Amino acid sequence: MLTAAARSAVIATFALLAAAGVAFAGTPTVGQSAPAFKLQDQDGKWHSLADYKGKWVAIYFYPKDDTPGCTTQACSFRDNVFAFDKEGAVILGVSVDDVASHKKFAEKHGLPFTLLADADKTVAKSYGVLKNYGVMEVARRDTFIIDPQGRIAKHYESVDPEGHSKVVLEDIKALKAKSSG
Repeated sequence: MLTAAARSAVIATFALLAAAGVAFAGTPTVGQSAPAFKLQDQDGKWHSLADYKGKWVAIYFYPKDDTPGCTTQACSFRDNVFAFDKEGAVILGVSVDDVASHKKFAEKHGLPFTLLADADKTVAKSYGVLKNYGVMEVARRDTFIIDPQGRIAKHYESVDPEGHSKVVLEDIKALKAKSSG
């Protein structure tokens, strides 16, 4: 059992660490290093966060390949891919579906960006977006902008798939301007 003074010291320490942007569990916070990952894309090629050092990254988590909302969101990113390229930004889609499912989804909708298969759900957990529906677990529809140093620059929780890519693109432009100015 901790004394009252020891308990107060522990609480104060956790409060200081939290104020400094250190997360203990759950979703990473703005300013914190983005959780590392190593996942396969729709073609079976491995990708890690370190591969994107020096670039702006829009990593969007979504529940399930080829469902209405997820298709709307993916196609919105697809339709804006050249604008993301112009900004030097990379789009990464992540769900708990497997490589074969991603391949089929990407081919069906002409998705020209990377879809990462998080079948064991470790990355969704590390980003704090794994949602349990009782009979299944899927990634919540969240997006993170990661800066060129690998830190979380912005987090969007439970986003609306319609038009979301345009919001992310505008925020990347604003964040780039802010960081270069």
